[in-house]
Amino acid sequence: MQKTEKQRAKRNQTLTLDSNEYLLFSKQLVNFDDKSKITLDTIINKTINNNLFDIIDRLPHEFADLIIIDPPYNLTKDYNGNKFKAMTDGDYLEWLRSWFSKIVNDLKPNGSLYLCGDWKCTSALQQVMNENLTVLNRITWQREKGRGALNNWKNGMEDIWFGIKNPKNYYFNVDAVKLKRRVLAPYKENGKPKDWEESEDGNFRLTYPSNFWDDISIPYWSMPENTDHPTQKPEKLIAKLILASCPENGIVFDPFAGSGTTAVVAKKLGRQCVGIELNTEYCCLAQKRLSLAQSNKTIQGYSDNVFWERNSGSAQGKRKKINPNL
Repeated sequence: MQKTEKQRAKRNQTLTLDSNEYLLFSKQLVNFDDKSKITLDTIINKTINNNLFDIIDRLPHEFADLIIIDPPYNLTKDYNGNKFKAMTDGDYLEWLRSWFSKIVNDLKPNGSLYLCGDWKCTSALQQVMNENLTVLNRITWQREKGRGALNNWKNGMEDIWFGIKNPKNYYFNVDAVKLKRRVLAPYKENGKPKDWEESEDGNFRLTYPSNFWDDISIPYWSMPENTDHPTQKPEKLIAKLILASCPENGIVFDPFAGSGTTAVVAKKLGRQCVGIELNTEYCCLAQKRLSLAQSNKTIQGYSDNVFWERNSGSAQGKRKKINPNL
């Protein structure tokens, strides 16, 4: 656990751990030694504090309905003392190949897998996906947070590759991930709204989701889901993947769990989860978030069983008391 405390503004809602919480939540973690037998019963709904590569060959096969992978991108990055160093493009591809097919073995025959990355590593991600799965799509989502660049375009997007084992048999619930958008030019037929609805907060239409998502907000200091993890994914982003590709009570597997976003969202949405993370402090943050999720199922930008477009007036008006960042 970090010894020094950051000085934070009073309105900063970033989730942290004190020494007592670290001790409490560290006792809830699962850790496997070299001789431990790993079964589904020993990992389901657990936060596993291990190096993935030490246990990858002992994980049960074909247990996951959905796998969400957010690996280190091909960038030099410090994950709370665990440093990942940028490689050549070829070496990064070989690093992916060294473990990706083993993770695919953990996917059910009708399961789905999502693999996250940025523009620099997306070609390598596509290659390992094509080698092991049938690729159905590439989702690109707008990532507003980030620094500008003097001599290049600012990086404002990331990719998520979507693949399956069996093109004739896989779960996808499009109705669960429709987006509620404001209608700017409402059309009426016989004096009645056509494909949209009127409300006190405005006119809205449910639309089918595309593979470009511009309604995502990156976690930041005034959001209660935020942690100090440097590459934390938004809960809303993960919620879309889970609702679309994992049935209720199904199992989601996250082999690079970080601060636990996938597990937390799975819990909020009535799914089960298995998460593996090397860093103990991140594991404890995940446990704290899971404990909070027992009483608070709120996901920013998702309410009334629909996803709202970013900065939606209706969502802000209806939900601001329980979530001021919606």
